[in-house]
Amino acid sequence: MSKIKFSVDGRECFGKPGQTILEAARDNGVYIPSLCRYEGLKPTGSCRICTVRVGGRYMAACTQPLSEGITVENTAPDLEDMRRAMIEMLFVGGNHMCPTCEKSGNCELQALAYRYQMLVPRFPYQFPLRTIDPTGPKLLVDHNRCIKCHRCVAMVKTKDGKSVFGPLYRSKRKKIGADLTLAAGLTDDQAKKAMDHCPVGAILKKEIGFAVPIGRRTYDKAPIGSDVETPRT
Repeated sequence: MSKIKFSVDGRECFGKPGQTILEAARDNGVYIPSLCRYEGLKPTGSCRICTVRVGGRYMAACTQPLSEGITVENTAPDLEDMRRAMIEMLFVGGNHMCPTCEKSGNCELQALAYRYQMLVPRFPYQFPLRTIDPTGPKLLVDHNRCIKCHRCVAMVKTKDGKSVFGPLYRSKRKKIGADLTLAAGLTDDQAKKAMDHCPVGAILKKEIGFAVPIGRRTYDKAPIGSDVETPRT
């Protein structure tokens, strides 16, 4: 199989035909952050945290196919500041209470906030009025923490391929809702996977709170993007 030569921030890299910039970069040990991407899912480019610059143009690294000889800018100061701004907007646009959240230490949004040293957001907090839906028998859906990445829409399905979660409404009223009938049919294992697939604490399996103590969780162990980062399972 022929290799594709490219560079990221001046570092020579090699990828495979059919890979995206993000996939090839990570194969070469180059970290490009992302929230909506999940291994095995078709990339959607919905979060834009993986935005890089190629030939002066901004593009989502998770959806852009790799091509021969491209020069990728990944850690330029303006790109990193753009990512930090996106992360800040996700925090101020929701109601994220990290100290009391079951996903604290396993939350990808929280980990990126630490990586980009987010202290005081540059944007005012919006404190939107959002609900917590506890009506399902196995799952609790907290809309305060949802970042609308659509991972659950693509991954949480019944045996016959029906999506348990789906988008409702549009614009700022948009939220991700669950079909209660389909959700009621999930097994305990499927409910646990639904919680694990969510990058934040928006989907929680009932009755297993804090099964892994804080301090022994995925992103408590090492900074996100480091060589020793523990992969999600």
